[in-house]
Amino acid sequence: MEASVTGASAGTAAQSAGQAGLSAAADRRPRRVVWLLVAGVALAALNLRTGITSVGPLLTEVSSGLGMSAALAGVLTTLPVLCFALFGSLTPLLIRRLGEHRLLAAALLALTLGLSTRTLVDGPLPFLVLSAVALSGGAVGNVLLPTLVKQHFPDRVGAMTTVYTTFLALGTTVAAAATVPVQQASGSWRLALGVYGAFGLVALVPWLALLRHEPPRSSGSTPVALGRVLRTAMGWQSVLYFGTQSAVAYIMFGWYAEMLRDEGMSAAEAGLMLSYLTALAIPLSLVLPGLMARVRDHRVFVAVFFACYAAGLTGLWVSPLEGTWVWTTLIGIGMAAFTLALTFFAVRTRTSGATAAMSASSQSIGYLMAGAGPFLFGMLHEATGGWHAPLLLVAAMVTANLAVGLLLGRPRHLEDSLARHIRR
Repeated sequence: MEASVTGASAGTAAQSAGQAGLSAAADRRPRRVVWLLVAGVALAALNLRTGITSVGPLLTEVSSGLGMSAALAGVLTTLPVLCFALFGSLTPLLIRRLGEHRLLAAALLALTLGLSTRTLVDGPLPFLVLSAVALSGGAVGNVLLPTLVKQHFPDRVGAMTTVYTTFLALGTTVAAAATVPVQQASGSWRLALGVYGAFGLVALVPWLALLRHEPPRSSGSTPVALGRVLRTAMGWQSVLYFGTQSAVAYIMFGWYAEMLRDEGMSAAEAGLMLSYLTALAIPLSLVLPGLMARVRDHRVFVAVFFACYAAGLTGLWVSPLEGTWVWTTLIGIGMAAFTLALTFFAVRTRTSGATAAMSASSQSIGYLMAGAGPFLFGMLHEATGGWHAPLLLVAAMVTANLAVGLLLGRPRHLEDSLARHIRR
């Protein structure tokens, strides 16, 4: 027992020393390298969701153009969460094999090739395969970017997480809002989807330049095994927090406009409401990570987002078409729990290796939960013919999100939980 305690303490000390060394090394980097890293993080984040949110608005045109059955269209809409779960779980292993910089460059190359070439094929199956190639790059990037922020900017986690989450939200919103106008202007759904491949190519440039500037591997930068993370309470709290908030977000992305239209709102106004709901993530992403970096206890953030969710869902339950802007605003603020979940990966870990493991475990399992959310919501709507039962499901998910968030929000670190597990 004494030896294991000593070993765990020594390991924690070594991790802290390694992280301090990275911080000191970061201070000696040329300014050009620092700005390349900032640009690389921002541009990579901009691309992580374009392959997903660009398809939904043109799903009818894509299905018709490729002769895609309803079943295959369902596979296409489910493919993102399946790829995020599978390739997200493999990312720590790939980091050990390739290193962070080479792996992100490979991920962006896969994303670029997939988005560019899937619009050139004529059959539904090749389109699905190439979509999976693009989504695999996005899945790896999901796990890598919080890791790279922790690795390269250990003393500026709040500021760089703001950059990462803001550009992620911006890319998500732009792809959702701009794809249909591009399709209408060009007359081609293929061009409207394929243009996002150019975004990926631009994002690849700084990471190719940064291949020569990857920091040396240290004890704190080696990813922790996912099994070790999932043997801790904190690991599962992060999984459940990420999974419940993602499920709610996917439900809103997929069903919010349809619910409002079913209540009597026009298609144009319902689409505007959905765009507004997604756009709220941008200003919130600008301020939330910086605020989180200034405090150690984050339970108040969890409680505020729950209160916004509860008020917005109550408004939808009672009077969906009166005060819709208010309900949409409240739910949109509540959905900033996604930014909170991403920031937890950095503020609840001391080393980039632990950040990678926490990010990978939470996102791989969490996205499977997210994929089930819209499916269950739709089943309840079909079974009951109304929206009250599906909204109860969302309320239950939000309540579960609050419960695990209050545990995860306490001031502590994953490395301490791992050390306690070793002692036991």
